[in-house]
Amino acid sequence: MNATCSNVDQAPFLNQLLQKPSVPGGWWTGTAILLVLYCIYEQISFAASRHRAGFKSVRGPQYAVPLVGCIIAMVKNPYQFWEDQRKYSFPGLSWNSLCGKFMIFTTDAQISRRVFTYNDPETLLMAVHPSGKNILGEGNLAFMHGPPHKAIRKSFLSLFTRKALATYVGLQDGIIREHLKQWQQVEGEREIRLFVRDLNVATSRSVFAGPYFESKEEIEKFGKAFLHMTEGFLALPICIPGTAVWKGKQGRLYILDLLEKAAARSKASMKEGNSPRCLMDFWAQRCLEEIKEAEEQKVAAAGHTTDRAMADTVMDFLFASQDATTSAVVWVTVLMADYPDVLQKVREEQRSLRPDLNAPITGEVLNEMVYTRQVVKEVLRFRPPAPMVPQIAQKPFRLTEDYVAPKGALIMPSIVAANMQGFSNPSVFDPDRFSPDRKEDIKYQKNFLTFGHGPHYCVGKDYAVNQIICFLANISTSCEWTRRKTKSDDSNWLYLPTIYPADSLITLKVAAQS
Repeated sequence: MNATCSNVDQAPFLNQLLQKPSVPGGWWTGTAILLVLYCIYEQISFAASRHRAGFKSVRGPQYAVPLVGCIIAMVKNPYQFWEDQRKYSFPGLSWNSLCGKFMIFTTDAQISRRVFTYNDPETLLMAVHPSGKNILGEGNLAFMHGPPHKAIRKSFLSLFTRKALATYVGLQDGIIREHLKQWQQVEGEREIRLFVRDLNVATSRSVFAGPYFESKEEIEKFGKAFLHMTEGFLALPICIPGTAVWKGKQGRLYILDLLEKAAARSKASMKEGNSPRCLMDFWAQRCLEEIKEAEEQKVAAAGHTTDRAMADTVMDFLFASQDATTSAVVWVTVLMADYPDVLQKVREEQRSLRPDLNAPITGEVLNEMVYTRQVVKEVLRFRPPAPMVPQIAQKPFRLTEDYVAPKGALIMPSIVAANMQGFSNPSVFDPDRFSPDRKEDIKYQKNFLTFGHGPHYCVGKDYAVNQIICFLANISTSCEWTRRKTKSDDSNWLYLPTIYPADSLITLKVAAQS
């Protein structure tokens, strides 16, 4: 009886407890209080993270927008955001918050070089797009570090010898000429970026594995798959059927299957003693040598020598070269329209070196294009395709004598800022700075970080530069073009994620001498 009464007496209390939260004002109030407390903690954490020795702080905004940080301003006007960030301390360090993550932006070339010298889980690792592993795959070069990363980069040396590069130049020249003829048939003004993209996709496919694509249908599907991969990086990082990221992942898998077949056929061709015709062939030669060496030493061959691993890495080359080279070629096109005196000097050099403009460009002739190469190097300094390469601190990382970035910090070395240090009148487009007389490329070599540094140095640098030189050599002698600007200057760059002019509206026609 007493027990029964006791249960009855407790029922109203239990009902109240279940119906009403113990937090005063309800769950919304409790959630709001927790949110406010977290925002206060976030600001205190950021204040501590930017502390420097001697009671100083890293420069930057007075406070970060809670939770979202600078993401809204960055998406709204990326050029202006990064320019404002640069002005906090140039050269030097500045801070901000990106979606609640503490960020350090370095505009000092020396600091940026030091950051690039690390690539291991004990110090710094490259920060990759949230959809990176879905679109590129976990075996991609971007996610490698340590001995496997060093071994595969060593294997790449055979891909970019003078002999290999000369083979690629012949392929690059032919495809560029073919596409320029197609461009000449298009009447009126066009946004040149999409045309350049298609040109570079065709060039990369042909140079890297061209002989091993079996049909026109495969080539067309390859182009669409590649486009899906690119679009996936510009979409929300959600990988479910129907989304851009999912399509990008399916595009990768399709390309991987094609390249895996190409790797097997390339190895078979090299075993038969045939001469290399593309990058895959040069690497197949090297991988076969490594497999033979491993067999003689009775050890397992390196993982990168399998057909699938070769396919994965060649796809990385394809993707890495695509956006960066497309950006550079677009900038070459618009800047030559903006600087006709520079373009005229390029034309004069081309006519001097190539009396028969219809004759194929060879590696030897390309190496003699001194002024044209100066122009390309200045474009790459003036408008580096990848403006920054973010890293994540795996533990507290010392950036300067008086500042240590905390574990988990997003460190953003600015390549744009580094390329503007040391050089005379750095904000002026001046190819003569790289002339044999001025030699600014030698004097300020440590500041020229367009191709990275250390384990992050671009192994395909010479291939990319040759592609841009070959393009400029051909378009300068076969076409005349003008550019219409919709803005008074080029300050409002597009971040896609490599940088492009705000507009690249070109009207192009056949050159009179052609």
